[in-house]
Amino acid sequence: MSASVRAVRHPVAAAVSTLLSATLALAVLCAGALLLGLGPAPSPPADSPFGVSAFAIADIPPLYLRLFLAAAQRYGLDWTILAGIARVECDDGRDPAPSCTQEGAVNSAGAGGPAQFLASTWSEYGVTPTGRGVPDRWNPADAIYSMANYLRASGAPGNYRQAIFAYNHAEWYVDLVLQWAARYRVGAAAQGSFTTIAPAPLTESSRATLMPDNGHVALAPADAPAAVKSMIAAGNALQDLPYGPQGHPDPVGASAEDCSSTVNYVLWAGGVRSLNEIVDENPLAQSYVDWGRPGPGRWVTIYATVLPTPHVFMTIAGLRLDTSYNGTDIGPNRDQSGPRWRIFPTIPTWAHWAVRHPPGL
Repeated sequence: MSASVRAVRHPVAAAVSTLLSATLALAVLCAGALLLGLGPAPSPPADSPFGVSAFAIADIPPLYLRLFLAAAQRYGLDWTILAGIARVECDDGRDPAPSCTQEGAVNSAGAGGPAQFLASTWSEYGVTPTGRGVPDRWNPADAIYSMANYLRASGAPGNYRQAIFAYNHAEWYVDLVLQWAARYRVGAAAQGSFTTIAPAPLTESSRATLMPDNGHVALAPADAPAAVKSMIAAGNALQDLPYGPQGHPDPVGASAEDCSSTVNYVLWAGGVRSLNEIVDENPLAQSYVDWGRPGPGRWVTIYATVLPTPHVFMTIAGLRLDTSYNGTDIGPNRDQSGPRWRIFPTIPTWAHWAVRHPPGL
């Protein structure tokens, strides 16, 4: 919710709403178990059209998945919309920004907690799952239930676009949330981008590294989000392509890629940008100067410039994917043009870079 968001605290109450007819003590115990991440995640209601995809199970922390399902059931919403917002805002509590994780900390807009609520919005829509006690913006359960409460008051489920836009007044934000929701939903066509590219081999390192005997293959950190692993797999898939404009406007299956179509392809493969969006907008290097959010990301950072010549590249889990190589690569691909994994001790200094990152990554 960036400049206009909200939050949750107790994962259990709604998740076990059908069991609350027991005793209050039992409800409290069950809630505590859920907050600790114990037990299997609940399924959507039997009459819900919104299933849980394998990608969702792999990407969403179990505690957060329980909370999304429980809060959605309580407020009659599509749980994947809650999951999409939480993913974009604070990466389901994994974003190290103090405003996401540190009690009482807020960002420059005054938003805080895993759902990035403003104090003014929180005062009106903040709730606890049980309806008792004082809602806490930085408590995941309170944040997610409050997010559901706010979306319901803003037009969901009748009009999800309107409700998401109320949460953050930006069309790109609405589109990004809906893209993540589609990934999390069983049967979503968008899920295909995760299965059409060979998975990247894994490493126990916290950073992506090149395979010792093959500079065209990057190893993805085993603890990286599924989207990041997919981006690294996409980067691997581009390694034999020459430099060229054939990746515009559609980078998928192109016989050559330039700097911007390389970034477009990887963002598509990671589920950050839809193919329809890319084809319609045909983003170029200069398009990324103001795209996404400012500053480096936790996992993915995009560097874009207009002068002295338009160019864009990205780092994924610390490894640079770039079509520029002359004097900016000392690795095994230093003599090769086209999209390649590059090794260089610093970010190239031939331009003044706009440093951006995909929300949530």
